[in-house]
Amino acid sequence: MASDNGKIGVFPATMLVAGNMMGSGVFLLPTSLAKVGTISLLGWVVTIVGALLLAFVFAKLGRLAPKAGGPYAYARDYMGPYMGFQTNAIYWFANWIGNVALPVAAVGYFSYFVPALSDPLLRTIVVLAIIWLFTFANVLGPDIVTRIQAYTTSFALVPILGVAVFGWFFFSGSVFHGAYNVSGKDDFSAISAAASITLWAFIGVESASVTAGVVRDPQKNVAIATLAGVALAAVAYLLSSAAIMGMVPNGELQTSDAPFALAAKVAIGETGGAVVSLCAAIGAAGSLGGWILLTAQSAKAAADDRLFPAIFGRANAKDVPVSGLVIVALLMSLMVLVTASSPSASAQFDVIVEVAVTLTLLPYIYSCVACYFAVEEDGKLHHIGIYWAMTSITVLYCLWAILGSTPSIVQYSFIFVLFITPFYPFFSERRRQLGGLPIEASAPDTRAAPQA
Repeated sequence: MASDNGKIGVFPATMLVAGNMMGSGVFLLPTSLAKVGTISLLGWVVTIVGALLLAFVFAKLGRLAPKAGGPYAYARDYMGPYMGFQTNAIYWFANWIGNVALPVAAVGYFSYFVPALSDPLLRTIVVLAIIWLFTFANVLGPDIVTRIQAYTTSFALVPILGVAVFGWFFFSGSVFHGAYNVSGKDDFSAISAAASITLWAFIGVESASVTAGVVRDPQKNVAIATLAGVALAAVAYLLSSAAIMGMVPNGELQTSDAPFALAAKVAIGETGGAVVSLCAAIGAAGSLGGWILLTAQSAKAAADDRLFPAIFGRANAKDVPVSGLVIVALLMSLMVLVTASSPSASAQFDVIVEVAVTLTLLPYIYSCVACYFAVEEDGKLHHIGIYWAMTSITVLYCLWAILGSTPSIVQYSFIFVLFITPFYPFFSERRRQLGGLPIEASAPDTRAAPQA
């Protein structure tokens, strides 16, 4: 429930984390993973361990240094303004690019009812309509968006938990084992590729920390929401993915735009397929609202620190950055048009997902480094070795996931990181000082004070 001042409590924050992950991460992933085979379940196991480590990092940061901006704020405070600028730029781009996958997945499931949506032109029109609908919902305020997402996440849980629990009654061992590794790669490479794909399912682990500015009692609720949201998603992901790969033959699964609906149809017929398809479409579309909120809040935090264009920090009476929301919606619309020629929703989804995941991993790495410094500031020196080991393992996991990505995607992502560097002087504190601005106009040091 939202409080009187529009801030959200622990349950909506948990649903924000779980909804941002489950709404974006699972509905078309069985199709993507079918191209690897059932060996991809080992990739799930690795990814779940990595996601839990990341959840621990963000939960700890949420307790020691709760602040709006998430990865951006942590990089800024513990690694300097340039790293904050770089992190926000990368994270912001990754988010609005990845956001496009959500309405694409939703329309893919709606095509179960309206086959004409498989046509690229009609699919594009409907995707654009969903984007602007949830942009308007964000303009109304964060309490409205999180309330919507709490309901849509409930719909999302129907197909995921339904397949995870009841799908095993229709599980075929021969179907499952017959598609062990169809990737054409060796087992290690196949697992690495699967781990990179499945990481998309946990993009959103930082949702509560990014939106800490709109969470009530963030020192407690951000940590609870992060860990609870990841745990809920992890169990649902692993069970549902294993079940669906034993229900649907690999060849059919590879070409499906609605894999959960296909599994329900195999189990209980057309009616089950229709119900699951509707729930999945609502869940995927509903999570878009939370992701637009997260993207806008990250950009606003950086703009407030003058490390991003000021237009992203302009807010209305409800502290909603309307201009930033409109810009994000325009860029998402452009991304939809650029990828509209993809032959299917699942093909469009695959391209968008891989770009978004690769870009997001760098802010995650910086957050791990920030966690070490936050623990050091906390004054409990006997914990430093433990946290250094845990954050180092998490960094290695992130690097491994990058190596599992398509080489061309990694190459272009690296070029993008270099490309944004020349823009930093326009936002640096040094330039503001040389321009005659007073010291207090520059970005303040907002690091949390050490706690006893």
